[in-house]
Order: sequence, then structure tokens, then C-alpha cells
Amino acid sequence: MSDHSQVFVGLNAVILAVTEEEPRILTLRRGDHSVAFPENQKPDPTPAELVDALPFGPLDPARDRTLELALRAWVREQTGIEVGYVEQLYTFGDRNRDPREREGGPRVLSIGYLSLCHEDSIAGGGQARWRPWYDYLPWEDWRGGRPAILERHLEPALDSWIQDAEDRRAAQLRRERIDIAFGLGGAPWDGYRVLDRYELLYEAGLVREAVRDRGATEAAGEEAAAPRLGRPMCFDHRRILATAVSRLRGKIKYRPVVFELLPPTFTLLQLQRVVEALAGQPLHKQNFRRLVEKGGLVDGTGKLSAGTGGRPAELFRFRRVVLRERPTPGVGLPALPEH
Repeated sequence: MSDHSQVFVGLNAVILAVTEEEPRILTLRRGDHSVAFPENQKPDPTPAELVDALPFGPLDPARDRTLELALRAWVREQTGIEVGYVEQLYTFGDRNRDPREREGGPRVLSIGYLSLCHEDSIAGGGQARWRPWYDYLPWEDWRGGRPAILERHLEPALDSWIQDAEDRRAAQLRRERIDIAFGLGGAPWDGYRVLDRYELLYEAGLVREAVRDRGATEAAGEEAAAPRLGRPMCFDHRRILATAVSRLRGKIKYRPVVFELLPPTFTLLQLQRVVEALAGQPLHKQNFRRLVEKGGLVDGTGKLSAGTGGRPAELFRFRRVVLRERPTPGVGLPALPEH
């Protein structure tokens, strides 16, 4: 009997930490056709079929009083990690986002969450691990200048996609969308358009997920795209990740979420490096410090860092009272002049 009239609801989590100046997310290794329902329908993937996935847990309507409590509970049960800051991103429910729906399986809705924490060891066995989020979205990291992947791979591939348009008008629309999304043709790079960029690459068939979802049987296309255009992920999990990156980059300017990723005391350089890691761009040191201090975001502790390799710097702590003082206590993103 077909389950097309049934709906399965689960929760996906983008669990983020910043370690050694790299934003890292908690991932699992799972089969591309395997989610947490029902056990008797799960295929048994071979190691070659395993791909990276975001943590996922089912919603138990009888047990779970709220969605957030459900998320915290299964993350704790599966990984031993106590997540800190949590916010809901979006509900992902496109038809056939789980491939087994085509074979009569239920429609799968996933409520995406962003969670910020400190990287910790993962309890239990399995395939869970921390990975840099720029492994999946390498074109988003501008800290060392314009990413080489743009000129070497993305721009030629996108130009070919424009040439394949059905008519001149469609080609012009593609050109305009690409220029705006990727900062080409005189348009500025906009760090917040993370989701726009990923969805354009998906539409153009330039990421492995697009090849897979279109039912391509030739592996050559997948192998050509995947190594150059970031690590692929299970289902639409890279889209969920891109949504989380977009959200977090936007919030940096008007919410002090970055302090969730720092230790209780930190240097101003540590704060800057974490912000740069999330924003994917270098910041002007003096202007950044001026914004932080003028905004009353931190208090000096009068103590110095114990780090080696340079002159000790003063340690600061986040001023939580700033949350009462004004509605938008963000840190700002003063880019370098040449950026």
C-alpha cells in the first residue's frame, strides 16, 4: 500500500562550533536513502554509499512537548553533546526530498535548527564527526582573498550554463542572477546570499546532489562535480546548511550570537577571528575594535592572556547587560578597504 498520504516529521540540526578559527559542524555518515523511519524499511548501505549528513531525529508527538526540547533530547542521546543557543531556521518539505517517496514512502518534512556550542568529544560509536563548514561551501570563504574555485571552476561552468539557455532572454536572466549572486560583472560580493548561490549551482546541475536527484545513472558527472564544488551531503542537507550560514551571517550585525562560540574570557583578536570565520571575510582590525568597544559589547577583565608566541593581550568578557541597553547589539563587519 502506498504511503503517499502519510507525512513523517523530523528535526535536522546544524550544530556549529568554532575551533582554531574554523567554523565546524557536527556531521554523520549515512546512506543517501536512509532516515530514521521505519527501521524495517532501511537499506543497509555499503561504505562507498555513505555520505555526510546533518544530525537528524524524529519527532515523537506523544513524548515531545516542544520541538526544541525534542531536538535537545535526541542530540544529547545520540552524541552526548549539550547544545547551547538554538533557533529554528525553516521547514524543508519539498516533494521527493527523501528519494523513497517516489517508491511509495511517506512525505518527509524536516524542521531545521541552528545550534551554537563549543566543540566537544562525541559520545558513542558510529560515524559522527566535526567537519569545517567550508568543506561543503568552499566558494564562501574569502578570508584569504577571492576563492580560487570561483575562477577555476565555477565561473566557466556557469558561463556554459548560460550558453545552454533556451533563448536569449533566458540567457540574460541567468547572467543577471549569476552576477548578483556571485559578485560578477561589476556586482559586489554579498556574503549573505549563501542560499542563493547554492540553489543556483543546484539549478545549473553543478553539484552532486543535483545529478543524483535528477536520476542520472552515469557516475562521470557526479565525479566531475563533487571534488571541485565541495563535499556533497545527504538529501537536501547542504541546502539546510546554506540556510544556516545565511542566517548566522545576517545575525552577526544585530545579535551578539558570536559570543556563544567563545570561551567566557577572550582577547579581542580571538573575537575578531571568530567573526571572520563565520563571515568568511577579513575584517579591518582597528575599525572592528572600535565598533566592539563603542557598542559596549565587552568589558576588560584586567587580566592578560597566558598564550605564548607574542605579547600577552588583555582578556575581555561579554557584557550581557547590553541586551537590556539596546535592541540590536551586533558586532558589525568592517571589511578591509581592498575587499
